[in-house]
Amino acid sequence: MAIYIDESKKIFHLQSDHTSYVIQVIDGYPVHTYWGQRLQADGDLAGLVPVTSHAFLDTMPQEYPQYGSGDFRSPAYQVQLEDGSRITELRYKGYSVSAGKPALEGLPYVYTEADDEADTLVLELEDAYTGMVVLLSYSMFTGGAITRSARFINKGNGKLRLLRALSANVDLYGKGDHELLYLSGHWAREAHIQRRPLGPGGTNLGSRRGMSSHQHNPFAAVVSPDTGEDHGEVYAMNLVYSGNFHAEAEVDGFGLVRMAIGLNPFDFAWTLRPGESFQTPEAVLVYSAEGLGGMSRIYHRLYRKRLCRGVHRDQERPILVNNWEATYFNFNADKIETIAKAGAELGIELFVLDDGWFGKRDSDNSSLGDWVEDRRKLPNGLCDLAERINRHGLKFGLWFEPEMISPDSELYRAHPDWCLHAAGRRRSEARWQLVLDLSRPEVRDYLYDALARIFTDVPIAYVKWDMNRALTEIGSATASPEHQQEIAHRYMLGLYELLERLTTAFPEILFEGCASGGGRFDPGMLYYMPQVWTSDNTDAVERLKIQYGTSLIYPVSTIGAHVSAVPNHQVGRETPLKMRGEVAMSGNFGYELDLTKFSEAEKAQVKEHIAIYKEIRSLVQQGDLYRLKSPFDGDETSWMFVSEDKTEALVFFFRVLAKPNPASGMLRLKGLDECLTYTVKGSDGIVGTYRGDRLMQAGLMIPQLAGDYASTWFRLTAVH
Repeated sequence: MAIYIDESKKIFHLQSDHTSYVIQVIDGYPVHTYWGQRLQADGDLAGLVPVTSHAFLDTMPQEYPQYGSGDFRSPAYQVQLEDGSRITELRYKGYSVSAGKPALEGLPYVYTEADDEADTLVLELEDAYTGMVVLLSYSMFTGGAITRSARFINKGNGKLRLLRALSANVDLYGKGDHELLYLSGHWAREAHIQRRPLGPGGTNLGSRRGMSSHQHNPFAAVVSPDTGEDHGEVYAMNLVYSGNFHAEAEVDGFGLVRMAIGLNPFDFAWTLRPGESFQTPEAVLVYSAEGLGGMSRIYHRLYRKRLCRGVHRDQERPILVNNWEATYFNFNADKIETIAKAGAELGIELFVLDDGWFGKRDSDNSSLGDWVEDRRKLPNGLCDLAERINRHGLKFGLWFEPEMISPDSELYRAHPDWCLHAAGRRRSEARWQLVLDLSRPEVRDYLYDALARIFTDVPIAYVKWDMNRALTEIGSATASPEHQQEIAHRYMLGLYELLERLTTAFPEILFEGCASGGGRFDPGMLYYMPQVWTSDNTDAVERLKIQYGTSLIYPVSTIGAHVSAVPNHQVGRETPLKMRGEVAMSGNFGYELDLTKFSEAEKAQVKEHIAIYKEIRSLVQQGDLYRLKSPFDGDETSWMFVSEDKTEALVFFFRVLAKPNPASGMLRLKGLDECLTYTVKGSDGIVGTYRGDRLMQAGLMIPQLAGDYASTWFRLTAVH
């Protein structure tokens, strides 16, 4: 990749192996002129859009538009001055170029490990009246992804009040006939793919819940109408942030589409005194000319290697059992050990003790904040239990919900003002709990000390970090009135600071994020926790859509997937253990049930799944994902994983409902080397030996499957 600059025409060309992004300064405004397939560096890139000097701002495709001086579309930013006016005009002042990519202080970000992995362009814009400077940062990565962010600096003499500060804006000419694709859902049905035609006016997505939310993921893509998995153009944005966000696509009267993403401006304001600055979160932009699959693999490779961090980033993730659906709150040390012992006999590697081990936690109505083991359930404490589990050859993991506080807790009785609240107003409870005010350093220090004590004293290998309610009454007892609208964002900055301290001090612990399942599955959390509990819904049929949709952006190495008991606790459905296992094997594999209740036949099936997964997990977790059949299009779902050198592949096929007298199906594979020959082994033995071109062009025959909720898999190995 490289950044080419035409000084005379003020053209900036960011180029990767497959992508180009072009900006031209016209009349002092950074104008977006091109984003798409790679252009040659020596070509004339002037005149790529029909904009000339003295063009009206409302017709100009801009990089970081303002409101109030002629552009009537949604702005990227808005600032209020001390006199109450909201008129600023950012004009180009200069630029800088550097190799690599700088860090974002206090925020998660995509990083580089060597300077040749990315180049960074910074455009300096200035409002001459106020002295405000905005630095627009663009980093072009070798794989084609572009990261964008903005930094506001008050270099004037007066106080400024940010009312809107988005991370990225792109105006796309001639895309008014395109479609908007995004992920939507609710608790237990996260990440469902939505697609709708664009038209005159705007489409807004976002969250005002204090977290990225089950309802919308911080992602949006403008796609051509013919876009599928393997063809069509995709323009995608994903925000590296875990709190309130805003994404939009607005079509004007000329068919120009304004895409933007960033902090949600609803109930947001940030005061900047002279000399102070504000950094927006980072947006990751991806263009693909090879459909949604091409987009996904760009995101996956980048996030797997340059967003996730730490010793666990490249390591195989352990197969675990979690006791939640096995016992809920009703357990003791002996019961936990019996499940762990059964797990050891089956080949499981990690036991996770879920909710109910602390304070007086016999239900979800008390004790959050009191992070001390309950000696009624664990007479000899956590250390003894961990050692008992370790003696069976399993590592020990523990559930926490650190961001919450129960009104019925010792912590709340000592510090009732430590929760988010508005003085004199009702404190809304959800699940009988309130939210701690992480904007306050003393609250973060308490949590760090409480958790660090346990992490130091107990041999913990894994932490499930849960977060089970949205933020309400978002106010802080220690913030002044002019800073109250900063609290939602300061909460996230405080959470990130706490996570940075903990993951730095305890790098050997594998952290998994959770927010009632996938309520905070976003790039911001993946920077600190390389995997997330994808959904509380463990039904195999529902998980097909949830995991398929999540994989649109996020690598499989981040997707937690477990086998649970039937009838399923969320939907009451009964599915075969075989299908439940093979759906869960398509992510970070585990179990969430009472292992002691398995029959001998079920034990044999589980042992087989665990043994297979240990052989294939590096391919599942680190390979390239290709989606073959969508659960949103019918009864059949299929996906496959291919190694980087294309010598290994794994194919899963699922059918929800049986059909009478069905025709034999052919499954066209993807991502193989057409010149290599592969031995294909199915779940019932060797299927045959075939060339890669035959498998991709003609396909692989799917055997007849009996009954509803059926599944099978194929393992491909190149013949040398």
